[in-house]
Amino acid sequence: MTLDKPYKDIPGTTIYDAEQARKGYNLNQFAMSLMKPENRERFLADQSAYLDEWNLNPVQKQAVLDMDMNTMIAEGGNIYFLAKIGATHGMSFQQMAGSMTGMTEAAYRDMMVGGGRRPEGNRLKDLDGWTPPSNEKAQTMRPDAPAKFTSALFTSHVPAIGAAMDLGKTEEPYWKRVFDGYEWTRKWAKDNAPDVVILVYNDHATAFDASIIPTFVLGTGAEYPVADEGYGPRPVPDVKGYPEFAAHLAQSIIQDDFDLTLVNEMVVDHGLTVPLSLTYGELGPDEQWPTRVIPLAVNVVQYPVPSARRCYELGKALRRAIDKWDGEELNVQIWGTGGMSHQLQGPRAGLINKEWDNAFLDHLIADPLGLTEWPHMEYVDEAGSEGIELVDWLIARGAMDDQFQGGEPVVDHRFYHVPASNTAVGHLVISNPAAPHLSEPASAGANPEETTE
Repeated sequence: MTLDKPYKDIPGTTIYDAEQARKGYNLNQFAMSLMKPENRERFLADQSAYLDEWNLNPVQKQAVLDMDMNTMIAEGGNIYFLAKIGATHGMSFQQMAGSMTGMTEAAYRDMMVGGGRRPEGNRLKDLDGWTPPSNEKAQTMRPDAPAKFTSALFTSHVPAIGAAMDLGKTEEPYWKRVFDGYEWTRKWAKDNAPDVVILVYNDHATAFDASIIPTFVLGTGAEYPVADEGYGPRPVPDVKGYPEFAAHLAQSIIQDDFDLTLVNEMVVDHGLTVPLSLTYGELGPDEQWPTRVIPLAVNVVQYPVPSARRCYELGKALRRAIDKWDGEELNVQIWGTGGMSHQLQGPRAGLINKEWDNAFLDHLIADPLGLTEWPHMEYVDEAGSEGIELVDWLIARGAMDDQFQGGEPVVDHRFYHVPASNTAVGHLVISNPAAPHLSEPASAGANPEETTE
């Protein structure tokens, strides 16, 4: 089943979806700037010069200069944003609406006084052969899907790990035991670089502060700068997104009954950059990560936080979205990051529970659905207040083949270590059995399953 957008055929109607939002982002941001009186004055004084500040494409810019709202809408504008442009010109909403119909202002006004435009002949239902869209949720995989979910990677994202890499401390005795656990993964990653990683993490009061705490955030932008978390930005590359694929995922997942917050512009903190560094090495800010990344941030900072079952079901919705992609062929990986057991606050700070952590890894591999029955209190009581980050791992696991009547995953690599700063470190790479792009990493040796203390 491919992605369904039945609203594209409704006569005289352009629906503002994630694809349109991406296309019209700069146009709509320009329109919003006109909410400030000083910006309205500048725009009216020299419209062309003001528009040059907003990186509009030539069609968008000319449409604004011509006050051609139909073209602005076709180019990704949303009527509520565009209304700010009309208001700046002193137009009423009725004048703006009338300008898009081909009618004179007087004729449009008379139509509205007469009861408005009739729906007959102006709706999809009036067309022969119309059928309502299906709400069926696929429970099996689409075998011919151009986008293939090959491997899931799971790792802690401890900020001090990033600092150790950035400061050249990886060979110091304290840190070497941590980084040795990722040698296998770095070799594997060189041979198995995906086209895109959907990276599940949690923001650490960086992109989002107390003014807004969204539950699930999908990054739909083209680029994500590295955040300054108080020590200056990490000296690593900015992250390149994949807006077209992200917009597709958003469309499918929201139709699958998940309320996502879509973000075109945000910074990313250590929750996202440390996993990239652990996997791809110490790249400098002028280099480039070898894959595009779609950030998927989950709120585990402010309660209520989503349950393990909710995250697992989001993973299933994510897999259905991947299977519906009809664009270029893609090798997709999903990474679940955060945890393992740790507590950073209060008199119990420093809590580590290696037995519980390893039981979680066992269940994640063999019984992810059973793992969804563990309540929040289990995570907080046993794994510490910040151990709740582990629910993020269920998103990647819920998307795998065996949760869609496919084969069991292959455990490629497992590693666990205590401590890394204030945290237990856990790491897994597991692959779907039919993954077409996988190969054994050069000189990888056996797949270690080690626990160190």
